[in-house]
Amino acid sequence: MNHSTPEVDGYLRKNKKWQRELAELRRIVLRTPLTEGVKWRVPCYTLDGKNVVLLGAFKEFCAINFVKGALLKDPKGLLLRPGENTQAARWIKFTDVSEVRKLERALKALIDEAIEVEKSALKVVLKKTADYSIPAAFQKKLDGSPALKAAFGALTPGRQRGYLLYFSGAKQSKTRESRIEKCMRQILAGKGLND
Repeated sequence: MNHSTPEVDGYLRKNKKWQRELAELRRIVLRTPLTEGVKWRVPCYTLDGKNVVLLGAFKEFCAINFVKGALLKDPKGLLLRPGENTQAARWIKFTDVSEVRKLERALKALIDEAIEVEKSALKVVLKKTADYSIPAAFQKKLDGSPALKAAFGALTPGRQRGYLLYFSGAKQSKTRESRIEKCMRQILAGKGLND
C-alpha cells in the first residue's frame, strides 16, 4: 500500500464539491503499487515515473483518467473518451460517492490492467499530423505565403494538429476563415494555439 502526499491532500481540500468522491477514488488507487504525486496540478499516479492514472475535479463531475485507456479491454464499457479527438486517454466520470463504491471492483481491475499495460511498455498508436486533413482555406493561405508555410512546418506536430483540429472544428466556412486569420500571426511567431 502506498502513502498519500500532502499535495494531493491539498487538492482534495480545495475541491470540496467532489472531495468525498475523489477521496474514495484515491483510496482505491493507493491500494496499488502506483506512486502518488501531482502533475498538471492534479493527482497523478505513476509506475516507475510513467503516468498511469490521474484524478480530476470538474464543474459537473469528477473523474479517474487512464493515460493509456485506449489499450484497456474495458469489458463493462465504462471508459469514455474525454473528447472526440482524444487518442490515448479514457476516463470514467462520477457525480456521487456511491457510484465510486459500486464500481470499486471494476475500477481496481482497470487500474491493475493499466499497470500491466505500462509494465509491458505498450504504446498507443497515435495518428500522425499527416493523417489530419488541412482545410482548403488554410491550404490556400499556406500556398500563398511561403513564410506561413515555413512557420507552420516548423511547429511541433502537436501544435500543428492543434491548429488543424481548431480550424476543422468550425462548422461554417466564415468561422473557419476567421479562425485562420486570427491565428496566422501566432503561427508566424512559432506559437501554438494556446501559447
